[in-house]
Amino acid sequence: MQTLVRGGRVVDPAGGFEGPADVLVTDGRIAAVGPGLEAPPGAEIVEADGLVVGPGFVDLHSHVHSIAGQRLQAMDGVTTALDLEAGVMPLERAYAEAGAAGRPLHYGFSASWGGARAQVLAGIAPDARIESSLAVLGNPRWQRSSSPRELAEWLSLLEGEIAAGALGIGILMGYAPATDPAEFVAVARLAAKAGVPTYTHVRELIEVDPDTPVDGSAEIADVAAETGAAMHHCHVNSTSGHHIERVLATLDKSRRAGSRVTVEAYPYGAGSTAVGAAFISPERLRLKGLGPASVVLLESGERIADEARLRQVRADDPGAPCILEFLDERSERDRGLLREALAFPDSIVASDAMPVYWPDGRHESTEWPLPPGGTTHPRTAGTFAKTLRLMVRETGSWTWLEAFRRCSYLPARILDDVAPAARAKGHLAVGADADLVVLDPAVITDTATFSDPTRPSLGVRHLFVGGEPVVADGVLRAGALPGAPLRGEPR
Repeated sequence: MQTLVRGGRVVDPAGGFEGPADVLVTDGRIAAVGPGLEAPPGAEIVEADGLVVGPGFVDLHSHVHSIAGQRLQAMDGVTTALDLEAGVMPLERAYAEAGAAGRPLHYGFSASWGGARAQVLAGIAPDARIESSLAVLGNPRWQRSSSPRELAEWLSLLEGEIAAGALGIGILMGYAPATDPAEFVAVARLAAKAGVPTYTHVRELIEVDPDTPVDGSAEIADVAAETGAAMHHCHVNSTSGHHIERVLATLDKSRRAGSRVTVEAYPYGAGSTAVGAAFISPERLRLKGLGPASVVLLESGERIADEARLRQVRADDPGAPCILEFLDERSERDRGLLREALAFPDSIVASDAMPVYWPDGRHESTEWPLPPGGTTHPRTAGTFAKTLRLMVRETGSWTWLEAFRRCSYLPARILDDVAPAARAKGHLAVGADADLVVLDPAVITDTATFSDPTRPSLGVRHLFVGGEPVVADGVLRAGALPGAPLRGEPR
């Protein structure tokens, strides 16, 4: 199968090239890049005049484990969607279920720190489903510190998942914020020994909780320096809030000293998680300068009225998905903080995409367009298009070359050591994977809102996953399920 994408403005962040060129795809790989390429006999020709052509976006932080959610991400320019912050357990089941059902996008998972701890500390057997993981997050039984025996036991579980092909270790430290910091060091030492990255939702900042065992962002910087592990700081925008400038300065100092710390951000002032999460307790909300009204239940749309209602919901259904508003996007100051997180040198764009839920309890649909009534966080559908709108179209903060570096090239490079197959992603060199996005630079924008979160982004004209079109002429191909697993091969 051959396709010639002709006449576009080609952007290759690896080689620093941006200019008019054609891209020839043969059997799922980039066969040639350059001006005036001849179309081989029988090749499909995609006209890209006036459009930008680059490597598809690599999302390191997607909790979407469904065809429905991945289709929204496809319309946002994503070609690889990985669940690395939370991870899954058991890993083999997650890969097997995704492979059996098929996926529009490439997929992969990290080993789940939370799942391993829940199994050992609380006797909760994980089943690899994101819905079950959300329910576990609010369970306090796994959020305590471990005995030496328990620590050894769950570290062994993680080691087994790494051997099975995990793309590193996902650490939800923010959901167990009072645990012994020595445990975090032990996990980082395991990761460094295995040659895999960690992906951490950090614990609370010292400004938010003076009683925290250690400042969350300082902890990741210090542990990366102590152990030599490659450590990724997830959604720095949401865990830092109004303290983003101090946090970024801490991370910058650590990186300048040689620590292997990477950072990601998304362009929204509200996050999404389970209502039972530790940081959504009334006490912790007060420490953040927030209140119950900052919490909105995702499935019902209820905005929590007071602390009594919040306590009731957390007790009755701790796994209920919710929205937490941590910055006010109506405020120019808060919008500036979001842009600052994105603009931080080498900050990676990652969505933290959430599952789509329907009122009848479904978490999956093979219909397209999606059935009405679906709820999720708008970042599921709009993260990358919104970022491009903000950082390229509206403010000119990034060139297209820089945008593709942040959305495609840098995230793929985090995976190079653990998954050598990732070296073929995020760039357009000959032999690279034919994961391509072709977008309209004058149109690209998000349309999803908190009241209508499943509206697809606009401006992605074509999307190729492994050389197969998933989006063609702006229309999603519902029968296209070319996604393939990306698995770890630790040293």
